Amino acid sequence: MSENGAGILDEKRILITGVVNRRSIAFAIAEQAQLAGAEVVLTSFGRVRRMTERAAERLPHAPDVLELDVNRDQDFERLAGDLGERWGGLDGAVHAVAFAPEDALGGRFLAAPRESAAAAFETSAYSMARLGAALAPLFAGRDGDGRASIVGLDFDASVSWPSYDWMGVSKAALEAVSRYLARDLGPAGVRVNLVSAGPIETAAASGVPGFGALADRWQEQAPLGWDIRDPLPVARAVTFLLSDLACGITGEIVHVDGGYHAMGAPMPRGCD
Repeated sequence: MSENGAGILDEKRILITGVVNRRSIAFAIAEQAQLAGAEVVLTSFGRVRRMTERAAERLPHAPDVLELDVNRDQDFERLAGDLGERWGGLDGAVHAVAFAPEDALGGRFLAAPRESAAAAFETSAYSMARLGAALAPLFAGRDGDGRASIVGLDFDASVSWPSYDWMGVSKAALEAVSRYLARDLGPAGVRVNLVSAGPIETAAASGVPGFGALADRWQEQAPLGWDIRDPLPVARAVTFLLSDLACGITGEIVHVDGGYHAMGAPMPRGCD
């Protein structure tokens, strides 16, 4: 197996959500999945879909883009039908969708209106449960062996973060959702895991107040260092979890953050 994991997803058929542009973490995941041998389909919706289609053209093999607004139940039903007609079965899916309204971020935790908190939860956490439920009939796979994998993107919800507010609460909900999905889909041989990524410079991250300061602190505290411009370590971890190499792993949160989560204070940088 080469460094980029070539071959570990041979003949796998993978659905990937959340590609907006080439800076998206999901774009790097789609690229690594294809390099590892997978056939990939993306999802997008509305006006963003054209951006996703342009990004798709820059992948090693331009995949189709199917319509999915995660807040529309009928879209999940249509997606499952489209995938059933196209492939008959599914080997994996990546949940890389998250959103919180502006008034639910930036230190406005106590002031955020109910509807904004609900929107953050429904888009960022409930949508993973809905995705798992919609795709469950397809996860038996083409060989009927039931081996499949769902992987979601997380940001450590075991602590509170400056300005993250209701998105942080939604990530905590996502972590719980992944465990319950692992419980309910496990008997069918479906694994459900999350990758808790360090901060990556994406379009979504730019909308989080204070992202730059957090990224600077990350680079100081992560013992392995951390490059906010490089989603490749995250994409490779997701590729591994999608593969049969991870056949015994479910209900897990894998930290890909340079080790930041394990440190209690910034790393010393030389002597005074």
